[in-house]
Amino acid sequence: MNTMRDIRIAKVTINIGCGEAGDKLDKANKLMTTLTGKKVVVTSTDSRTTFGMPKGKAIGCKVTLRRNDAIAFLKKAFEAVENTILGKSFDRQGNFAFGIKEHIDIPGVKYEPEIGIYGMDVCVTLERRGYRVSRKKLSSTIGSNHVIKPEEAKDWLIKSFGVKIE
Repeated sequence: MNTMRDIRIAKVTINIGCGEAGDKLDKANKLMTTLTGKKVVVTSTDSRTTFGMPKGKAIGCKVTLRRNDAIAFLKKAFEAVENTILGKSFDRQGNFAFGIKEHIDIPGVKYEPEIGIYGMDVCVTLERRGYRVSRKKLSSTIGSNHVIKPEEAKDWLIKSFGVKIE
């Protein structure tokens, strides 16, 4: 088999949306740090939102995991959603996302009263070898046969992690 056709995880992005800055956001930052052990990035609004939130206001936090950290977290996250993902969670490039309703559903995480309960979004970006070409500042593109299709991503997910797709 051609190793250039192998699918791999480019990154896993974990996001907690708080909707406001302050104590709630600080608790979410603390939770993300304890879950991943990585640096947390505070997300802010790009422009005035529909709900009247001004531009530049902190509304959530996120962490990006790569390589072994991403795989280890994904195994736990899949257990939190009972190893099932909806088929509509996949986009045209084979990437997928799912939500965890309560962080205490993740195995090994205990409830801490000072933090509370938070839900989170987990977004997984998949790639093949050679995708780096598309990120360069050149006019080259990725061929259509090299792009990951949703069906290929679903098959890969079932083989790699044993996840059921509904």
